[in-house]
Amino acid sequence: MNYKNIKIPFAEKKIKKLEKHGDVRIDNYYWLNQREDKEVISYIESENKYYDSVMDSTKNFQEEVFEEMKARIKEEDSSVPYKKRGYYYINKYIKGAQYPIYTRKKETLEADEEVILDVNDMAKGFEYYKVSGLTVSSNNKLAAYGIDSVSRREYTLQFKNLETGEIYADKIEKTQGDPTWANDNKTIFYTKQDPQTLRSDRVFMHVLGTDASEDKEVFFEQDEAFSCYVYKTKSEKYIVIGSYSTLSTEYRVLEADNPSGEFKVIQERMDDLEYSIAHYDSHFYILTNKDNSINFKIVKTPENATTVENWVDVIPHDENILIEDFSIFKDYLVIEDRFEGLNRVRIKRWDETEDYFLPFGEETYAAGVYGNSEFNTDIIRYTYNSLSTPNSVIDFNMKTREKKIKKEQEVLDKNFDKDNYKSERLWATGDDGEKIAISVVYRKDTPLNSETPLLLYAYGSYGHTIDPSFSTTRLSLLDRGFVFAIAHIRGGEYLGRKWYENGKLLTKKNTFTDFTSCAKFLIEKNYTSARHLYAQGGSAGGMLMGVILNTNPELFNGVLAEVPFVDVVTTMLDDTIPLTTGEYDEWGNPNEKKYYDYMKSYSPYDNVVNQKYPNILVTTGFHDSQVQYFEPAKWVAKLRDFKTDNNLLLFHTNMDTGHSGSSGRFDSLKEVARDFVFLLELEKSSSN
Repeated sequence: MNYKNIKIPFAEKKIKKLEKHGDVRIDNYYWLNQREDKEVISYIESENKYYDSVMDSTKNFQEEVFEEMKARIKEEDSSVPYKKRGYYYINKYIKGAQYPIYTRKKETLEADEEVILDVNDMAKGFEYYKVSGLTVSSNNKLAAYGIDSVSRREYTLQFKNLETGEIYADKIEKTQGDPTWANDNKTIFYTKQDPQTLRSDRVFMHVLGTDASEDKEVFFEQDEAFSCYVYKTKSEKYIVIGSYSTLSTEYRVLEADNPSGEFKVIQERMDDLEYSIAHYDSHFYILTNKDNSINFKIVKTPENATTVENWVDVIPHDENILIEDFSIFKDYLVIEDRFEGLNRVRIKRWDETEDYFLPFGEETYAAGVYGNSEFNTDIIRYTYNSLSTPNSVIDFNMKTREKKIKKEQEVLDKNFDKDNYKSERLWATGDDGEKIAISVVYRKDTPLNSETPLLLYAYGSYGHTIDPSFSTTRLSLLDRGFVFAIAHIRGGEYLGRKWYENGKLLTKKNTFTDFTSCAKFLIEKNYTSARHLYAQGGSAGGMLMGVILNTNPELFNGVLAEVPFVDVVTTMLDDTIPLTTGEYDEWGNPNEKKYYDYMKSYSPYDNVVNQKYPNILVTTGFHDSQVQYFEPAKWVAKLRDFKTDNNLLLFHTNMDTGHSGSSGRFDSLKEVARDFVFLLELEKSSSN
């Protein structure tokens, strides 16, 4: 990457005073939030041109890494079939195609294939295209689905007759993309968003064949801190509307046979009461934190008496075990929990004659139950993989305890052998003495010393845990001598709910110091050195990148910040920005001075200073509705003004995408190749 003689873009300073609680902040780049302004577009384009110029010499290398990644995946591939209401459903890819084809077969896998949707045909002429919420009616004759061709998570619902192939004239625009069929096969419930904030706040009922303007609003979520969604229970008896904030939930149900009826509240919302529901026989089964059950418990309550005083424990609370989810079958209750950071799957017969865990053998791994749409079965489907073991889809007979591997992820590389890689779990010590797990993977022939390049990844917010999962793309780093590590920092739930509670609001800084503690530990243990250490994070993890760049720039040679949430104070004070009000329970409400002061003390944009920064690549999507493009744009502009070094600072905006990047499977690989080549080129320079 030759950038010494390339002109660096600088954004014009336009002073904007922002005052709150008597505190005045000067924001010289506030003007970049004007999405349609020609000057804004011109600046973004100048950054993209600078990026292209700097990276131009790496184009062949990027193409090499992309083709390498592409060659490892099976271009002609299909999902493991799952059965629902007499049909086997299969998603497949064909050679050269970017998007999936959704198919099904009646009764047996030998039956003729029916194509429900070929997204490749649908996506022709679009730079971005995503299908969401594909669902089939109870009589198996109709399909409903959402389409987003802009990448702003606003879906247009459409309907298809699966017998004739006809696409109905019904179109419902600007929805969340979550159609739910009533049992009459003509009524559909769906969610709409506030047009400005994009908060999901209304549930509507549509009758097939009628104009969408006639749709009835069946629920409006008035509380701006809550969002809502709609779905049908696995038993297919109830339509459910869920309302949720970070710390409180509420559900209401309607019998799916009576779509014109009235929804009934299960339990009215209460501060700090979280619960989720499933239906079985004559009861609702509920995962909840009631009674200070910080790691959650499972209770049940009769259909006709659903309020909290009727809830009876089924799986009691355990302060050492986080219950994450459960699945109901005719003869079994299956519980997914996390103990000492590791996933477990517990199988318990309703008659209490059996109660056991699925056996998992590695030191660090990822496992989870999924795709179990059948109720009356002894078979449970789950996935298993680790940082060094490709993913397997496994059917387990809960009665005989026999397992069948239905599909093993193929790595189409003759040189790949999982036994060539080692994954392990390390424990760093945080600033306050807490032990922080780090999942690590590397080739066994990679020497571990101060010259070893290492990429440290983390997220650390919303209780979301980054599990140590396998990646074929990551092999392009590992096979070139990189170590890859995941820091399981506070803000996630790796070590239970308290791990999350101690990494949010007024304890949010634990997230950042945990990450730097992990970085220092890896250096101290001679896995790498600051000259060869790299960091990566996206969205809220991008905020983490922004913080550690301000606090500990000396620890890293390069940082990847993807769609980074970096202008924390300004964003959280602007309730017109999508998703802001619903975030108060995570970050705090800066309209209260204590939260304002605390988030200002770490907000990456507000804490950029005159100092040396490592090499940085920042990426975003112009249509991002979660972290608006102008946050990273402002941050980069300010970094350019303040940084005192000659290290690289690159900013790339994809003008056709949003928060999740490209929609096509090959286009997304090109983005990964771009990021990896940035790291590999930096490493090449640092090793010379």
